[in-house]
Amino acid sequence: MGGPGEPPEGAPEGTSGGGEEEFRSVVFDESFVSAARLQEYSAEERIADHAPAVRPRPPLRRTGLSRQALALVLLIALAFGTAIYMGVRHPYQNPAARRAVEPLRMTVIPLAPQGAVPGTADPAYLFEHSPAAQFRIGADGIPLPPSRRTAHFSDSQVVTALTTAKEYLVRSSLDPEVLTGQQVRPVRMLLDTDQLDQFDESFTHPAADGRHAPTGWLVRFDPARAELADDGVRVQGTLQAAEADAATLEVTADHTFVYALRPPGADAKAPVSLFTVRRELQFRFDRDDLRLRQTQLIVSYVQAGPLSCGEDSTNHLRPLLAGRTAQRGGPAGTDPYATGGATSLCGSLAASAQPSV
Repeated sequence: MGGPGEPPEGAPEGTSGGGEEEFRSVVFDESFVSAARLQEYSAEERIADHAPAVRPRPPLRRTGLSRQALALVLLIALAFGTAIYMGVRHPYQNPAARRAVEPLRMTVIPLAPQGAVPGTADPAYLFEHSPAAQFRIGADGIPLPPSRRTAHFSDSQVVTALTTAKEYLVRSSLDPEVLTGQQVRPVRMLLDTDQLDQFDESFTHPAADGRHAPTGWLVRFDPARAELADDGVRVQGTLQAAEADAATLEVTADHTFVYALRPPGADAKAPVSLFTVRRELQFRFDRDDLRLRQTQLIVSYVQAGPLSCGEDSTNHLRPLLAGRTAQRGGPAGTDPYATGGATSLCGSLAASAQPSV
């Protein structure tokens, strides 16, 4: 009897039991058949068309592999481009060194009248008969000059510096809430952050030291002494911009503001007088200031009157109103040997600067 897997009559002659082993390593699986370059026609196809026994098969398209390769190439290109961009514009690179912001240096000079302060009940009459007759009203009196680009700043940057300086003048000299001492925030918002400590200290601890006088930062009247009789403040002056260096623009402002004042709570028939403030300010802008539309105020030179030289004008301006005269005596004596203090100054208000009534 034959062994397992053999015919009952035994293996054919000429063969041996190990014949199967010879072809056992050849496995015709599905992938092998699919990859064949030749395909046998079916019996029906051969009978109908008398075709040859085999036909060539079209090559397989390996679309999946091609798409993966393309995606890999794009990914590598994107990573390479990102690396180059980050090398040129690194988001964490150290900013350029910035020059330290200077503290504001200020001088406030009261101007004492030579006689009684003239006044009348009609503010318009006073303006028409004063040197401010041709002044414009409000912000119209602060025109912007034609802008000119500089060696290191564009025309738009120069315009930004000029408009920011004008905005500071409007807020600090014309805003009714600032003038009456109710607000300081509109002015504070325009200052470089490095000057805010000095600004805040000026209002919490005012001092006549040339650094911390509120009236050096803005115009405000003592509400117990005077109030506005006319919101139409007369203004005249100039703005000029110039490049200080490759990193700094400077704007110089020189303006005269004329206010109509009356005693607080007085009726419309009460006499009105004019009060004049001349402000010469110097603003500084670096590129951060221009971007943020803020400024550094580095010089403030103020002349204001009619005031009495014997009264302190550091915290508020205390105007002399219609019919009043200046107190006798001038400012307290100054010790030239003392250090750390500011010299007290006082001027005389010319008669020609007053309205003729």
